This record gives sequence, structure tokens and C-alpha cells, in this order.
Amino acid sequence: MPVAGESGAAFFDLDRTLISHSSSLALAGTFRTRGLIGRRHTVKAALAQLVFVRFGAGQARVGQTADSAMSILRGLPVQLMREIAAEAWEPVFKPLVYREALDRAERHRSRGEQVFIASAALQEVVQEVSDRLGFDGAIASRAETSDGVFTGRLERRLYGQAKADALVELAQERGIELGSSTAYSDSHSDVPFLEAVGNPVAVNPDRALRRVAHERNWPTVRFATLAFPR
Repeated sequence: MPVAGESGAAFFDLDRTLISHSSSLALAGTFRTRGLIGRRHTVKAALAQLVFVRFGAGQARVGQTADSAMSILRGLPVQLMREIAAEAWEPVFKPLVYREALDRAERHRSRGEQVFIASAALQEVVQEVSDRLGFDGAIASRAETSDGVFTGRLERRLYGQAKADALVELAQERGIELGSSTAYSDSHSDVPFLEAVGNPVAVNPDRALRRVAHERNWPTVRFATLAFPR
């Protein structure tokens, strides 16, 4: 039962749920412009993006690219990563945002519920998107840093059960009643995340999540309209 003073919240996965692509792969062009990666990395990211959009995280093996992506960040100042994320908002991320996601977020906020992004993408990137959309916060993967510079290793990867655990931790910190909360995701890897709330919603689900949603009678919805098309 909800504790006095607690209320539910809404939690949106980022890639293929709040936005139509992989946020990490979408940054490839920005990294190349900055001279941080070469053409080969850019082409590889573009191909992975096409697979990701068509089949989802499982087929694209996006989760398996996390460690190799960290090698690109090795030695990069954290402040520079924040600047890159900020610069990428207008040309890269904003045109990918789903109108249906924003409409749902607004309905949650009209009921007095906080709205968060929960993603396996890098904290600096996810926080930028959250801030730009006026959400209440973000939980995401954290890269290890030393003296303000990325070491090239992940400190926390918000994937699978770890994402659900981070959700519980945030709820305890913010006084959120998870039984009254809603979570949105496209990926089967987020089943623990969806199970952590009282109102799980499958958005543009991959095949495995679609099967789970059907078995458990979870709502399945399709987001398709871009809120800020080019």
C-alpha cells in the first residue's frame, strides 16, 4: 500500500521508447565532427543504428557494445562530454523524440506524478535529454572517472536487473510508490524494470517483450509520430 505522502511516477526508457533511435549510436556523427572517431567508426555506428531501429536492442547487440564504446571515451574530459551532449540536442536528439511519449509524460505530470528517464545510455547524455524535456530526473549508466576524465571503464551499467535495482533506489530516495507507478520500455532486457512498477507498458516491443506482454496482459502501445520533425 502507498505510504502517506507518497505517489506514483512515470519512468521512460530512452532508446526506441522516448526516442526512435539508439541515443549512443546517434552521437557517432557528432563525435566524428569533433575528431574523436574516424569514418570507419561512423559507418559501423550507422549500420548498427539501422539494425537497432528495425529489430531492437537484442538483435543489434547494443548492450554488448557498451565496453567497446567506453574505449572511445578514455581520456575524454567529462565536461567535454556534457558539451557534446548539449550540442547534440537540437540537431541529433530533439528530432527523434516521440510525440506520443511526450503526451503520456504530460498526462502523468497533470496527475501530479514526477517523470523520469531510465536508460542504459550514458548519464551525461540521458541527463541532457531529461533536462531539455523538463523531466524530473534521469537514472543511467555511469562511466568511471578520475580527476574529471573518463577512464574508459563503466562504473554502473543500467541493464537488466541493475536497472530495476536503480529504480527501487530512486523510489526510496524520492518517496515514490512504485506500485502506483508506470514504466515504459521496448526491450525484453527491461522486463525486471517493468516488473518493478504496478503499471508496465510495452512500447514498440521487440519480439520477446511482445510475447511477455501478451502472457501477462501488459498494455502494448505503438509510438510512431515524431514531436519535432526536421
